Formats: sequence, C-alpha cells, structure tokens
Amino acid sequence: MLNDETLKIQDEILEAALPNVVFDGWSWEMICASAVEAGHSENVARGVFPEKMVGVMDHFADWADRQMLMALQDINPEDLRIRDRIRVAVLARFEVLNSYKDAVDQSLHFWIWPTRKLRAAKITWRTADVIWNWAGDDARDYNRYTKRGLLSGVIASTTIAWLNDASTNMDKTKSFLDRRIENVMKLGKVIHSVQSKASL
Repeated sequence: MLNDETLKIQDEILEAALPNVVFDGWSWEMICASAVEAGHSENVARGVFPEKMVGVMDHFADWADRQMLMALQDINPEDLRIRDRIRVAVLARFEVLNSYKDAVDQSLHFWIWPTRKLRAAKITWRTADVIWNWAGDDARDYNRYTKRGLLSGVIASTTIAWLNDASTNMDKTKSFLDRRIENVMKLGKVIHSVQSKASL
C-alpha cells in the first residue's frame, strides 16, 4: 500500500505527463522530463516508480480507476439495476479518459508484449473489481471471480470500441457496451445454472 505522499507525487508526475504523450509517446525519458515539469527531480521519479514504465502504466490505470470513482460519487448505485450500475461505471471511466485517448492507445501497445500480458490482465481485473465493489457486490465465493472475469472481458473489448469511436457522446461505445453487458448477463445466468446443478 502506497503512502499518501508517494501517491500524490505519482499523480503529479502522471498528470504532467499525460498531455505530453501525444507528442512524445510513453517513455521513461518523457516521464523524467514530466517529473521536472511537475516540480520534482529525475531521482524522485525513479524513487516513486522503481519499475519505471511498468510502474507508470500500472499507475495510469489506478489513477483512471480513482478518477472514475470520483465521477461516480454523486450516484447511488442502489438506485440502479445491476446492469445499469456496471454500464454507468464503465462509461464514467471512458469519460475520464476521453481527453487521453492517445495515452490509452499507446498504453495498450505497451501491455501487448508477451512478458507483460499477465500484469495487464491483473490490472484489468483490478478495474473490474473496483467497479463491482462500487456496484455493491461483496461476494466471496466463486461468483466473485466469475463476475470480475466476465467484466474484465467487457472492459477490454469495449476499450477497443471506444478507441475507434469518433461519434459524438460516445454513441457507438454505448451501443457496443450495451450489447456486451447483455451477452454477459445471459452467460452469467448460464454459468450460475450449470454450477448450481453441479453442486446438487
């Protein structure tokens, strides 16, 4: 668990870096320059991101999760159906990231390397966990992992649709997400039915 000061410095460096990605791409040199821009030294950047770019990319996803929760703070999930809670949360995350599509796109290219795919999957699962926790799911049995696994797939596929969405108000993304959620809801019911029968 990071202390508040480390998290604050990481956020400051990341937020200084995000506008630079479109011009310079994600690189450790750019992060060091952004650290200086944010009022820190290159040594501080190395101190708060000991894994260098892997740590930066991981933190970018965590930052997006926290920004998403801030955007959701005035919404009571209990006022919504389960599927609508998931929809609202996923869309809130895309809205947070809308100004940083290039950064997201380039981060996907970073994570696609075979040696990084497992870490990328864990990060996506973490986002799914954050969303389900906000939605009020506190399951501790197999349902917990099933729900988060299915939502991880939704997040991954909808991210690609969002990156290619040039429509106003993310109309294409919303339609794609609605279809994916509907498919997952049906699949979840089938899985639950099979698991219930298996336990008889």
